[in-house]
Amino acid sequence: MGERLTRGRYDNGMKVLVLGAGVIGVTSAWYLAECGHEVVVLERQSGPAMETSAANGGQISVAQAEPWAKPAVLPKILRWLGREDAPLLFRWRADPAQWRWALGFLAECLPGRFERNVLRLSELARDSREQLIALRARTGIEYHGLQRGILHFCTDVGEFEALARHAEAMRLRGAACSVLDGRDCMALEPALRQSQVPIAGGVYAPSDESGDARLFTEALAALAASRGVAFRYRASVGALQLEAGRVHGVRLADGEAIAADATVVAMGSYSRRLLAPLGIRLPVFPLKGYSITVPLSADGAEAPSVSLTDEAHKIVITRLGNRLRAAGTAELAGYDTTVNRRRCEAIARRVRTLFPALTREAELAYWAGLRPATPSNVPIVGRTRVENLFVNTGHGTLGWTLACGSARALAALISGHAPGPGLSDDALR
Repeated sequence: MGERLTRGRYDNGMKVLVLGAGVIGVTSAWYLAECGHEVVVLERQSGPAMETSAANGGQISVAQAEPWAKPAVLPKILRWLGREDAPLLFRWRADPAQWRWALGFLAECLPGRFERNVLRLSELARDSREQLIALRARTGIEYHGLQRGILHFCTDVGEFEALARHAEAMRLRGAACSVLDGRDCMALEPALRQSQVPIAGGVYAPSDESGDARLFTEALAALAASRGVAFRYRASVGALQLEAGRVHGVRLADGEAIAADATVVAMGSYSRRLLAPLGIRLPVFPLKGYSITVPLSADGAEAPSVSLTDEAHKIVITRLGNRLRAAGTAELAGYDTTVNRRRCEAIARRVRTLFPALTREAELAYWAGLRPATPSNVPIVGRTRVENLFVNTGHGTLGWTLACGSARALAALISGHAPGPGLSDDALR
């Protein structure tokens, strides 16, 4: 499935088109500009981060950079069948790409494959965090970032015991984490003391972070524009222009042609559709995710300040300034972006159970977005069989976590340098 991507070698100073202005496209543009390229970003929306990056869970989860596809999820899928509020919901359609993706997902659940994918994701996530820290230090970029770690907590004793055992494997692969009992979890995050379900325990990753991916993307786009990157909004890409085995640029939906020396496709789930006419079949399919955003009181005392992951319901909960974001679930439903209120309401009920004072008076904002996912959750970053055509997509639930690392690696590849930690020829698909 898909084209194997290989390393290319180019001189600096090319004109590079980046297609898409989500967190992946904007970070790609930033690092390409830092390498000395002339960069033009094309985005169909009226601004950056208005689709998948708009309202995600906000976690930069390095210690738990894991795919959904793992052996433990197989029996859970059977229990989730037919449940509208299931964390992972399959809505079957007469779409061969959806069925291929689903079969690939089941294959990636096999022992051995999961461990391989975790290793790849962990390496890239660690490098990505280092790149983000360096970027923050260089630019002073603000995005409601918090460096208070992430607490993965359990409300079921059996789940906690399994999570505690898993913590040892996490430590063996270099993750800094500690196992906490229920009392320690509530001491770390006092807002959990109000939970209407008992907190059995959890695993705390102190070096993980959180922040608003949309604010980050908007701020980085503004910084990039101030340094010469051109952003063209409301510019829908109609097709890639291929001639003599190379992409010479793109044709917009309105007929305008834009030439370039190299092109980066960072259009999330829509990357597959753009590349299909070239015979490049990306193993990427949209996983619809949901979130609710809750406005907080003046002091926000009713809400957690440590980013949380609710293991039972697969929901992440993150404070973003004077708001609280709760996000989760994955729905294999094609390109449907309709907000299913029942799934958002299920998230809201769980948040209300954990933090009873939080949502009584608040007006909730519901959101749904399409995460571009490979079956393994390992992103596709690198060059296609078309020499000057590159891809940066397929990050699934880890787009915010992996954004800076995959963008920096891609910029290095385009500029003729080794990608560094996290990606290698073997890691590219």
